[in-house]
Amino acid sequence: MLTDDTKDAIRAAYTRLKEGLPGFRARSSQGKMIAEVAKALAEPGGAAVIEAPTGTGKSMAYLIAGVEVARAQKKKLLIATATVALQEQLVQRDIPLYLKLHGTEAKVALAKGRGRYLCPRNLLMAAGSLEDGGQMGLAGMDGDLALWSKPPQERDKQTLRKLRGAYDTGKWDGDIDGAPEPVGDFLRPMITTSAGGCTGRRCGQFMACPFFAARRAVADAEIIVANQDLVLADLTMPREEDGFGGVILPKPDDTLYIFDEGHHVPSKAIDRGAADVHMQVAVRQLSRLARQIHAAYSLADKEVIGKLTLDVGDEKLQALSDALEELEKDIRMSWMPSSDDDEPMYRGSLGQLPESWVTHAGVLSLLTEEVQRWVAAVRRAILEMTEGGPTHEAISRELGMALERIERQARAWRAWSSEDREGAPPLARWVTMTGDQQLVCHASSVSAGGLLRNILWDNASAVVMTSATLSAGGNFRGFADAVGLPDEAVTLSLPSPFDLSRQARLEVPALRSLPDAREEHALEVTEWLADNLDWNAGNLVLFTSRAKLDRVLQKLPIQHVRKVRAQGSLGKAQLVAEHIADIEAGKGSTLFGLASFGEGLDLPGKLCETVVITQLPFAVPTDPVGATYAEWLESRGRNPFIEVAVPEATRLLTQYCGRLIRTETDRGRIVLLDRRVVVKRYGERMLRALPPFERVIERVS
Repeated sequence: MLTDDTKDAIRAAYTRLKEGLPGFRARSSQGKMIAEVAKALAEPGGAAVIEAPTGTGKSMAYLIAGVEVARAQKKKLLIATATVALQEQLVQRDIPLYLKLHGTEAKVALAKGRGRYLCPRNLLMAAGSLEDGGQMGLAGMDGDLALWSKPPQERDKQTLRKLRGAYDTGKWDGDIDGAPEPVGDFLRPMITTSAGGCTGRRCGQFMACPFFAARRAVADAEIIVANQDLVLADLTMPREEDGFGGVILPKPDDTLYIFDEGHHVPSKAIDRGAADVHMQVAVRQLSRLARQIHAAYSLADKEVIGKLTLDVGDEKLQALSDALEELEKDIRMSWMPSSDDDEPMYRGSLGQLPESWVTHAGVLSLLTEEVQRWVAAVRRAILEMTEGGPTHEAISRELGMALERIERQARAWRAWSSEDREGAPPLARWVTMTGDQQLVCHASSVSAGGLLRNILWDNASAVVMTSATLSAGGNFRGFADAVGLPDEAVTLSLPSPFDLSRQARLEVPALRSLPDAREEHALEVTEWLADNLDWNAGNLVLFTSRAKLDRVLQKLPIQHVRKVRAQGSLGKAQLVAEHIADIEAGKGSTLFGLASFGEGLDLPGKLCETVVITQLPFAVPTDPVGATYAEWLESRGRNPFIEVAVPEATRLLTQYCGRLIRTETDRGRIVLLDRRVVVKRYGERMLRALPPFERVIERVS
């Protein structure tokens, strides 16, 4: 509960913001958000979901409320975002500005996942191998412990030497995002490590390790900024004592959580529990693992580890390999994909697989868990050796990463062989076939609600989720279901601080075809763009599929194509930078993008005067997770299209519209080239849910 002292501190902080921030304009939405965040965070188990449109000033709002409540309660304030850009904005700009205006100091830490930090041990081993007469592996060991998956190019060697030089001289702190040389996909896994590949305190580089230095900074910090993936990963980690979370980050009951960009939380939580097994790769990895374990037994000079001799352990590995091949054979015999299918998939209706597959999965689950226990024991034996060395380090690293792979497989087989909880949505279970005819088995939750109730809402001191788009026209039911929001939680949709009816116009041109007629619609989109877009201005055109984007680009007149910057042709940052440079130089530029360009793109003023949305952003109907959830809703007499698809498409549509008006002086138009908002019954609901733009809906003659 908010005390009078905390209320006074929040009011004083807000006053300092108003007086100290140049050009500050009081916004009722920001004041309301400060009050609601403070009330939610001050309540034990407090929960709030706040939709705050662009221009609200939400980061400063939750900082003003969050910092004061956290200090009053002697708790940590943890801000979780979905993008690196917002993390950097908070750490480099917003939080320092808040502290400066407030006239106070606070320890602030940016928490990143292990893979975003250099592993000094791996850097030393990789760089050292370059000086070893060209030796790309470890002396006396075979390719299973090789450091390089393929011979490095000269540029890789140069990059590695520069990284080591910068790190050794203290010019680089080991943060991969701030590396003095770009770290490509080939080098990155070599100089970073996963949790499984890390030996922790037993590593000779432990005290100098950038990751553990960052963890120590997090432990001391009052304000922590982290990505949502890391926060969710931590919340699902079991502690040595009872409970979950608090392994990498502060304990949940000592933490006030703010999830900015909160619309990403449901999908990220679902991804946390997803698992897949590439069948042939898994068999090959077991063969490699057997050789690594032989090396471990030899290095440890033991006949028995984990109560198993090497011969008995080999038999268990072989049994697991045989069981994988038996399941693959069964799947291939009972499922014959169509030759016309570009991406073959077998999805179990309501998550139910053929009985024989489930039986195989049950056997695989037991065998995988036995192998998992044995490999863990072997790795412990290696870690406990008093004398180390390069081979010792390599084996412990490889066994740790093997354990991570085995755990993912174990999750998949448990999901395939377990029964779904009565009354709860089933797991999605499916099989895909790759382009080279290889089978991959998959499993995933279809809803994050149950997981988030357990690890977050029932576990944390208090939680606030916020974003510019969380509801469908103020209706939070879809989002509440997706995140398992407690019944007593506050939901609030704040009005835009902009005069949208004066600043923006929504147009629905009189196209003859609907998106279902793919070729005809693509042609009409092309014609509309060619004839009606101001090609000498700044524009953003959003597509729901790469195929349609490419088709329109192919059909556009060449003089317009020259002014298009299409997603995928260059990196997003470079495309946007070139777009801005051309607009500022008085030239026209038009960005063609997919869903990721519909979020987080900030192009104020002349940089974007028209946003064209070529099609309503409905989810792909073949998505196995969404399809399984839709089936479950239907089985309970509910309408998944109206309950899930329409609200989510409405939220995304609102988000896309939000690319246009970024400041109080912006002007422009949003053009929707999808007549379903006019001719379909659900379209009226979608239009009604959009912000109050001026409307121009053309009639079809």
